[in-house]
Amino acid sequence: MTEPAKFFDHATITVKAGDGGDGIVHFRREKYVPLGGPDGGDGGHGGDVYLVVETRLNTLIAFQRRREFKAEPGKKGGGSNKTGKSGDDLIIAVPPGTVVRDPATGELIGDLTQPGQKFLVARGGRGGKGSARFATSSNQAPRMAEKGVPTDPRQLYLELRLIADVGIVGVPNAGKSTLLTAVSAAQPKIADYPFTTLTPNLGVARLDDDTALVLADIPGLIEGAHAGAGLGFDFLRHIQRTRVLIHLLDGLSPDPLADFSQINTELALFDENLARKPQIVALNKMDMPDVKEKWPAIKKDIEARGYPITSISAIAGTGTRDLLYRATQMLATAPAPAIAEEVPVYRPHFGEDEFTIARERDGWRVSGARIERAAKMTYWEYDEAVARFQRIVEAIGVKDALRAAGVKPGDTVRIGEYELEWQE
Repeated sequence: MTEPAKFFDHATITVKAGDGGDGIVHFRREKYVPLGGPDGGDGGHGGDVYLVVETRLNTLIAFQRRREFKAEPGKKGGGSNKTGKSGDDLIIAVPPGTVVRDPATGELIGDLTQPGQKFLVARGGRGGKGSARFATSSNQAPRMAEKGVPTDPRQLYLELRLIADVGIVGVPNAGKSTLLTAVSAAQPKIADYPFTTLTPNLGVARLDDDTALVLADIPGLIEGAHAGAGLGFDFLRHIQRTRVLIHLLDGLSPDPLADFSQINTELALFDENLARKPQIVALNKMDMPDVKEKWPAIKKDIEARGYPITSISAIAGTGTRDLLYRATQMLATAPAPAIAEEVPVYRPHFGEDEFTIARERDGWRVSGARIERAAKMTYWEYDEAVARFQRIVEAIGVKDALRAAGVKPGDTVRIGEYELEWQE
């Protein structure tokens, strides 16, 4: 027995924008001009990383094979004030319906639904300044430049929520996949045992030249699905973007009305908005005599609860066209899908100047976003660049904090990957 194909609807990836290119120390050299001025150019900007919606994709399977993505860094500056080439942006294709979250906090970062939608997830580093940028009236020949701004990797959690007009829900073996096959070109696996459908399936049903419906067949739900029972809640989220539900009842079930109540309870427990979606109920397997006998009582009960109901035989194809037309009529007045009341979280870089000082066995460790970045951007071989770094250390309070902590001349102070010797 072959194992069914897995539906990849979530992935965690790491993205890294390009580092900024280094600025350079350079002086103009011309014949008969022995002391040319500084003309070191700036480094190029690092490439950005974007997620872009690609409609031909319908799973996140590509991210099972590749999980790390890096944009191109900026190039080093050149003489004659030449700016280095900026790194190319990196475009990562994702299917429509991709939700982007912070994997550590679960906070929503972006929600990609429109074809061609482009979303920036990592910004490239600024190019470092070349020596020409540091020339002043009092220092006309600076031997100083900046390295490019480095970038840090960022993790993203991607979650796919299929985008369909109509979601088909019901208990296992209600005939959802059979219905999808009958009304569209989709070819889901069909068998006579529970949980035949292990992945959501999409199909397009064309009613006439002007009307087409995108349908999603959602794997069968059982009691406790919202808490992970059966196939769990992995696929419940795919119903969230649909606007209308076709609730398919298994006419051969011992109690179709109990099934109906159970499924609606599971939907509400997972997301109360699902319980408010317009539903049309369809009793399936009307080609069977036993089901025909149940029909009047079931119809009366469902209508008493306020739901429209029709009867079909998915396997025989009877009643399916009428069902789709009625679903289309409901779509005309259905509200836009009300997914979780979340807004993307955009966090400005608060606390960049903040730092911590820790005593280590053989020295001190200074940690902080700005101070570590400044260390990476320093050309340590140039005295003027080192002096500039020391001014930054003093300006953000690191110098005073180390003194207060008890640093002594000759102690080792580590900042990022660099080891410095403390001198007064």
